[in-house]
Amino acid sequence: MPCRRARCVRRTSCLPGLVAALWAAVPLAAETSPPADGRVVPARTLPVPATVSPQLRSMVAEAPDDEWKTVPKSTAEWKKLVGDAASRTLAKLPRLREALGVSVEPTTLAGVKAFWVTPRSRPARNQGRVLLHLHGGARVFNPGEAGTREAILMAGLAGFRVLSVDYRMPPDFPYPAALDDAVAVYRELLKTQRPATIGIFGTSAGGSLTLTTVLRARKENLPLPGAVVAGTPTADLTWTGDSLFANEWVDNSLGTRKGLIEATIQIYGAGHDLRDPLLSPVYGDFHGFPPAFLASGTRDLYLSNTVRVHRAMRAAGVDAALHVWEALSHAQWVYVPDAPETREYHDEVARFLDAHLGT
Repeated sequence: MPCRRARCVRRTSCLPGLVAALWAAVPLAAETSPPADGRVVPARTLPVPATVSPQLRSMVAEAPDDEWKTVPKSTAEWKKLVGDAASRTLAKLPRLREALGVSVEPTTLAGVKAFWVTPRSRPARNQGRVLLHLHGGARVFNPGEAGTREAILMAGLAGFRVLSVDYRMPPDFPYPAALDDAVAVYRELLKTQRPATIGIFGTSAGGSLTLTTVLRARKENLPLPGAVVAGTPTADLTWTGDSLFANEWVDNSLGTRKGLIEATIQIYGAGHDLRDPLLSPVYGDFHGFPPAFLASGTRDLYLSNTVRVHRAMRAAGVDAALHVWEALSHAQWVYVPDAPETREYHDEVARFLDAHLGT
């Protein structure tokens, strides 16, 4: 989930030469256009539908902002952008934790930094369950405790203890550092937790990392978790999917893939084939995958990613549930804690996990 205005590295050496080369390639990637046989759609006004809650109508009415037009040109600029966004998020977390009755404690597992996020109370059936959280942020945002916001919501609204992974990110640590960290923490968690009692979840980049973590775990012959939740996963890093074009600038959370988002893809991918299933899990083999909860919104730039993952899972015989929220752009069900849509999302996830996780 990207840092959107006020909403909202560690163990190996830097790769300055590679990073500089990736920045040089970004403008070319950002100029990618729809196929030549596309058709022109007339300009139109998008009304705010009466079918969304009053709490979210002002958000739905907003125009996309300009932040996605600015692409950092150096490591220092990347780190300033990420740091400024993290500071805005961190300023809001104390109130959120207090409102939801959640505590956050730093920890380290398998050499990876993480946070235990624990609700003040949780149902008896959840006492032996743990959710592994992989935060969103376009593969570069939300370092440190800034990445716990979604985990706080899940702990407070759904009643689970959550382990939120502070995985390494670009510009210092491109792929596969984040995936290495996620799998390392999952492997460590398996030492104290039965796999059937573990759920893995994340939104946006975190949703995609959720899927690739399970694909990698299967490849390494690890037992798979009891269930996964992938909110609007950025499951295809190539320019593929109808909603990338149909919902461009309709989505007022992301706006467009061009510019900053494309830059994050290039700097994260680090020259690897973006169709590799461990980068773009929509191309993976989902046979034997655990039950999956997938979510998106009708205005989401990545709606097609979610739909395509759902269809691929269903074709592979996976128990996959698809939930799409009216008029919402990318991941907006987690931006307003007191919105009915936010509560509904977490209630749906809680029911799904309760049905599929062991006790």
